[in-house]
Amino acid sequence: MAHEVRAVVAREKGQPVSVETILVPDPGPGEALVRVQACGVCHTDLHYREGGINDDFPFLLGHEAAGVVESVGPDVEDLAAGDFVILNWRAVCGTCRACRRGQPWYCFSTHNATQKMTLADGTALSPALGIGAFAQKTLVAAGQCTKVDPRARPEAAGLLGCGVMAGFGAAVNTGGIGRGQSIAVIGCGGVGVAAIAGAKLAGASTIIGVDIDPRKLATAERMGATHTVDSRDVDPVEAIRELTGGHGADVVVEAVGRPETYKQAFYARDLAGTLVQVGVPTPDMRIELPLIELFGRGGALRSSWYGDCLPSRDFPMLIDLYLQGRFDLDAFVSETIGIDDVEAAFEKMHRGEVLRSVVVL
Repeated sequence: MAHEVRAVVAREKGQPVSVETILVPDPGPGEALVRVQACGVCHTDLHYREGGINDDFPFLLGHEAAGVVESVGPDVEDLAAGDFVILNWRAVCGTCRACRRGQPWYCFSTHNATQKMTLADGTALSPALGIGAFAQKTLVAAGQCTKVDPRARPEAAGLLGCGVMAGFGAAVNTGGIGRGQSIAVIGCGGVGVAAIAGAKLAGASTIIGVDIDPRKLATAERMGATHTVDSRDVDPVEAIRELTGGHGADVVVEAVGRPETYKQAFYARDLAGTLVQVGVPTPDMRIELPLIELFGRGGALRSSWYGDCLPSRDFPMLIDLYLQGRFDLDAFVSETIGIDDVEAAFEKMHRGEVLRSVVVL
């Protein structure tokens, strides 16, 4: 039986989204039907709408979500109707070469639902990151459902599904920031601020937020930055060095996804420091660096995939910290909106007015 639900669809590149009736099938083998309770408006959804990911239109947008399992396929054993879950887009396979070598957060063969959700006329939809959660119900692979404590607010919990986990993990998992170390975060949107919050939780002593928007810098301070740099007025590389004894930061997180900020991050590191790129570039971007600098400065240049997280390990841990009052997920929720307000939320996000607008369904 197909379920008729309202959902946010991007039909054409660069065009406003529409709210339409879609058809969601009952779960088959290895699948789960989830009643979505809340879904954050993430910049990746805008990338899909703009054709920055691929051109497999029409897209069913939304991926940063939490909800309740409504039903599961016949062979699903570790998930049941009524489970409160956060949806993830890295459902690990357990058998690829990354999983076999004990690094499942790099899984090269992640799972998605096999069946297609469709428009009312039968046109197949491409769900964003294999999820498609700007919808009252969505169909996902069972492994994309991570069970967490149901006491968590869905509006906050769902943000771990993408942006918060990406930023937190970039600092803690990929960057390995630890007690007494210094970190600079270039770009203080939702992902960058999550990196700052993660660095604070990990015990970093110097936490520097860099941005061109004073509102974002103020948010960075509230979330744990010990210093902020307005890079409209000063050279951020020199400012970071001044704040770290003239050396540069132990870890620099690039959360913008542009060649200019990548170069800033590269040179703002201490010798043998770590650069973590979590900002998403577009396919046309290029970067050029002197090879002698790559050799001479040493350290590590790393990209962070989903904060190098393992959802089954990291989501429950962060929800526990949230419920203990040690990790303020609520602070990332700027506003709650309805499903008809996603296009307006894209505009607010583009203007830098919100950390996250969250659709409540």
